[in-house]
Amino acid sequence: MRNFTLTKKIREKLIIGVLTVFAVISAVIFLMPTVLTAVNSLMTTTEINANYGAVFSKAVPGSRTYISDEINLKLIPDKVSAEQYKTVLLTSPDYLMKFWNSAMLTVPVVIFQTIVALFASYGFARIKSRLKDAVFLIYVFLVLMPYQVTMVPNYIVADKLGLLDTRWAIILPGIFSPFAVFLLTKVMKRIPSAFYEAAMLDGASEFSIFINVYLPVCRSAIFSVIMLIFIDYWNMVEQPLILLSNSELHPLSVFLSRINTEETGIAFAVAVIYMIPPLLMFLYGEDYLVEGITYSGGIKG
Repeated sequence: MRNFTLTKKIREKLIIGVLTVFAVISAVIFLMPTVLTAVNSLMTTTEINANYGAVFSKAVPGSRTYISDEINLKLIPDKVSAEQYKTVLLTSPDYLMKFWNSAMLTVPVVIFQTIVALFASYGFARIKSRLKDAVFLIYVFLVLMPYQVTMVPNYIVADKLGLLDTRWAIILPGIFSPFAVFLLTKVMKRIPSAFYEAAMLDGASEFSIFINVYLPVCRSAIFSVIMLIFIDYWNMVEQPLILLSNSELHPLSVFLSRINTEETGIAFAVAVIYMIPPLLMFLYGEDYLVEGITYSGGIKG
């Protein structure tokens, strides 16, 4: 019996060790592109070209090869240079303007989509009717649809309203996106009805119950929704390409894809700057994100 217990403990430790090694290797693989981007942003253009060779060089007229014969992935630059950051932050204002465009498109969507979703979710959670269930089912279908499916209707509506080539062509559809409504409704439906009934007995109004009872309980889910909306719209590419023909209104996510091969070092620096807002948000709200998703998924009760 004792030998069996020892064997079981050894087996458990072995399994834990294997899983730990696997987790470490997976973390390294996932983090490597981010680490290399940050390291390469501190290299000189000459060193970048020497390390990566002709990754985007023309092999034959009219075609490009995307894999070089020799690629040297370096984690420590031979010479640390801040020239790229100087160009991005001080010399060339185009990059900062594109960064500002990203913020102007993302922040209003995050704020107003969250507000609309909170009120709509409260209505879906509290109202009891078949019509409400049918409307919510439509929301579920819309959540399952990728943006490419609704791209043409969005374009037609924006054109009819005269919103093409304006930020409103992206902001207005974003405000009424069904994703946040779907997620917050699932959370609010899991709040015990006893909370609502107790507040009603105390004489609280419907709005007071919404503000003082439901919102505090849904705090983690709300922050999760904010983070997911921000990341989604911060990284958008299709919407501005289709709805904004004026390149001066394009966000930095679109501008990054158009940097030519002679600006590789600048592309790395811009990418690092572009990663900072979502990275800071994730580091600050990681616990809220995990808690909000698990709560909506039915794990926490």
